[in-house]
Amino acid sequence: MRGLEANETEMRGMTATASTALDQTAYQTDVVTREIVRGKMLAVADEMAVVLSRSSMSPVIYEVLDFACGFCTADGELVAQSNGITVFTGTFSNQVTAIRRKFGDAMAPGDIYMVNDPDVTGTHYNDVSILKPIYIDGGLFAFAISISHWTDVGGKAPGSLPADATEIFQEGICFPGVKLYDRGVRQDAIHDMITANMRIPKMAMGDLNASLASVRIAEARCMELCDKYGKTAVSETFRHILKTSEQISRQAIAALPDGTYTAEDWIDGDGITEERFPIKVAATISGDTITFDYTGSSPQVQGPINCARGALVSAVKTVFKAIIDPQGPSNEGWFRPLEVVAPDATVFTAQKPAPVGWYYEGTGMASEVAWKAMAQVVPERVSMGSANSLCVTVLGGTENGQDDPWVMIETNMVGWGATDERDGSCVTSAITDGDTFNYSIELLEANFPLRCHKYALNTESGVGAGRHRGGYGAIREYELLADQTVLSASFGRSQERPWGGRDGDPGSCNYFEFDAGQGRRRMARAPTTILRRGDHLSIHTGGGGGYGDPLERPPEEVLEEVRADYITRDEAREQYGVVVQSDGRSIDADATQRLRAAQA
Repeated sequence: MRGLEANETEMRGMTATASTALDQTAYQTDVVTREIVRGKMLAVADEMAVVLSRSSMSPVIYEVLDFACGFCTADGELVAQSNGITVFTGTFSNQVTAIRRKFGDAMAPGDIYMVNDPDVTGTHYNDVSILKPIYIDGGLFAFAISISHWTDVGGKAPGSLPADATEIFQEGICFPGVKLYDRGVRQDAIHDMITANMRIPKMAMGDLNASLASVRIAEARCMELCDKYGKTAVSETFRHILKTSEQISRQAIAALPDGTYTAEDWIDGDGITEERFPIKVAATISGDTITFDYTGSSPQVQGPINCARGALVSAVKTVFKAIIDPQGPSNEGWFRPLEVVAPDATVFTAQKPAPVGWYYEGTGMASEVAWKAMAQVVPERVSMGSANSLCVTVLGGTENGQDDPWVMIETNMVGWGATDERDGSCVTSAITDGDTFNYSIELLEANFPLRCHKYALNTESGVGAGRHRGGYGAIREYELLADQTVLSASFGRSQERPWGGRDGDPGSCNYFEFDAGQGRRRMARAPTTILRRGDHLSIHTGGGGGYGDPLERPPEEVLEEVRADYITRDEAREQYGVVVQSDGRSIDADATQRLRAAQA
């Protein structure tokens, strides 16, 4: 990806230029103090993340890191965030704004709010947000916010993610913005609702307490900053962060060529049918602004791969930030030049009662099609198509028939597309999952009634061949050890292969297989399915698209792929025009030259 490193260096220089170019008369504090406070705020967001991950009870939080934390201004603009799920932080501003709109002047010191309504959070019921208004000298000063994925919030299936849901009411309990604490007093009725509606109430309460600890530490640190530097310095730092980021963002957009760049793709099934649903975007750059218009994409669908508008906007923010300045700490200022357009009631702007449990499948494709459009603008900064789906599997039940419920939700790693400089990344999180992990085998087997028989690169399905090949996905195979296990699973990119570029081949698709007493079945989206002790579940994630003509790949690199057992001698011949000797250790140079000349 030539130009990216240079672009990052340029962006860093632009940061300094933008900071010093600000009208200093607009601030009472100097720029050095504001930069110090900025750094401390980022450290506080990271501390929130540490507190949350170390205090939670769900492996999906403390191991996978399926959460995000941050600070917003009193008006709801994000100014500091932790690393984590990228799609979460793009929705923080909407959540703060919704709470302020609902409670208004009734808010007071000591209040803490909870919300998981997709119309507010933009995601799904499992993602529970905890918001704490921070008061300084009696006035509303900021908000601390923490959002994390709870393992179960009720609904028709363990894990609250039935892949065959047809309405949102099947996906669990909704908290449409409620007070957990009123002026410091715990609201027992809300806590009773939590324990009464969750399959694993002890875990839910543990995760709630972890989130409460994270926003409380944020409040304490914010007060310490105001005590040390003064309330004015901290509030001016908020403004400084937003203004400098906006300036850098506008300068970066202005450096891109004006025009409209379009892309189209498909969502492969919705959990109810295998029908493919068309999606499209038009990215228009005009001066120092950019608009992503999703008009023409599929109407909302029957199954749960829909997403709410908030998730769509956040998905576009992820792509936009990766293009403009991937290394700069994120805040709302970056996105002031960005507009996202879409009609209501599309697959990206679903409205109740449409199910949204698997919203990350719709969201991921919103990001992917935007990524594809931007590849026309800045090909040196964009990789080719990836297998993209989170490939989530949810397993749960009662172990050995006893009253001991368990739920495992796991995202799986996929292959990313190649770039103009290197092969694609192997076994990496999909774009919506950000800085997250999958379970280690040791933790998985210690916490759940499963045994992992295989975890390997998925070389069986192949990847996009090219001058630079796509990255490989993975294979994970489990044996079920509980008497009865409920499976829900939903894999995208199961029909439409990840796109390649500049004569590179498309990648490969995602799927899973299981044997539930009726022979081995291959699927991409599974309704609520019962598995028994001894059944096997095999997950295969796809590989990314290739970049450049495969015949331009150096024969020595192709030979290394054969030696590593990534490809066979036949595949080396067919895909790359490279003839590997029968010993598998050397190349027949003359035969390779003749074959490539013939294939060209």
